[in-house]
Amino acid sequence: MSVHEIYADHAATTPVATEVLDAMQPFFGPAFGNPSSVHRRGEAAREAVETARDRVADLIGAAPEEIVFTASGSEANNLALKGVLAGASSERRRLVISAIEHPSVLETARHLESRGVPVTVVPVGEDGVVDLARLEAALGPDVALVSVMLANNETGMLQPVAEIAARARAAGARVHTDAVQAMGKIAVEVGALGVDLLSLAGHKFHGPPGAAALYVRRRTRLTPLVHGGHQERSRRAGTESLPAIVGLGVAAERAARGLATEAPQVGRMGDRLLRGLLERVPGVRLHGQATPRLESIVNVGFAGVDGEAVLHELDLANITVSTGSACSAASPGPSHVLLAMGLSPEDAHASVRFSLGEANVEDDIERILQVLPPILARLRALAGGPEGAVQRSA
Repeated sequence: MSVHEIYADHAATTPVATEVLDAMQPFFGPAFGNPSSVHRRGEAAREAVETARDRVADLIGAAPEEIVFTASGSEANNLALKGVLAGASSERRRLVISAIEHPSVLETARHLESRGVPVTVVPVGEDGVVDLARLEAALGPDVALVSVMLANNETGMLQPVAEIAARARAAGARVHTDAVQAMGKIAVEVGALGVDLLSLAGHKFHGPPGAAALYVRRRTRLTPLVHGGHQERSRRAGTESLPAIVGLGVAAERAARGLATEAPQVGRMGDRLLRGLLERVPGVRLHGQATPRLESIVNVGFAGVDGEAVLHELDLANITVSTGSACSAASPGPSHVLLAMGLSPEDAHASVRFSLGEANVEDDIERILQVLPPILARLRALAGGPEGAVQRSA
């Protein structure tokens, strides 16, 4: 008898919800249309896009006209950083980011730096949280934009974005947060955060891939990346992906409903998994701290073994996990996030990320806790003995 898959990689992507797929389906067929067209079909398509915009805006407490649809969270991050820096004054040209940002922010910052934009990278502590004192010291009259993610996609650590935003805006800088990983797991309200720009992506909360959005606070100057037509109030040219945007809107509405029910349940399962790992699995270490973090993400290191080996053994047992960010999976090096937290390359390579979602059940947690110890014992034996491996790493 085959064993059902335990999918514990929701931080990478989530399955499209049935109600989202059902809402999208007509727009691949009878309800197709170009939202820019002025005939009845076009007007119906435009109405569907604006309904989705309303739903996304409601999810984060924004006004509909502050929502710009994009094709991915990476595009939204690129638009935020490049769009603000392109329109910045000559006196304000510096970008400040944290050391644990998503590759779409880090690589964009490197690109901007190659074009002459000064970039300051603020470190994090061993707990994975941005050092506020170092960040405040990095602020100055030349800073145009500060970008710090809300929840880290590898460790789940929550960053003090509201405090960062207050300090940055007091210094005259704009503030962007990559909230892609946080969306649908915790309440996100742009007014409370005090940010000027915020990125989100539908596939992280049971929406379709290819649909994302950037919140742009009123009176925030933003130069578009894509020039052409006047879609998205001239902030992103190109015919809108109608079915995907409709799906994003339904996923946003669904995520807002689930914040009081589904999200806490998933968090409790994550907490149970962490407690079980610490109590029942030898040589395990949590990367980061218990709080403040997304409880659904549990990133741990297993002493004396390679994380990739653990991943493949779990995959053979039909348990799907990852060793870090899906966007960094092709990189052979250790996680930049874990290195920034002070881990050695060896310890960073020993990491495994479990990320739970609403499809997981309590029995999944128990099965993981049963399957994992013999896998680790076998891998440690191959590496030269379980007790020695654990002691050497302690």
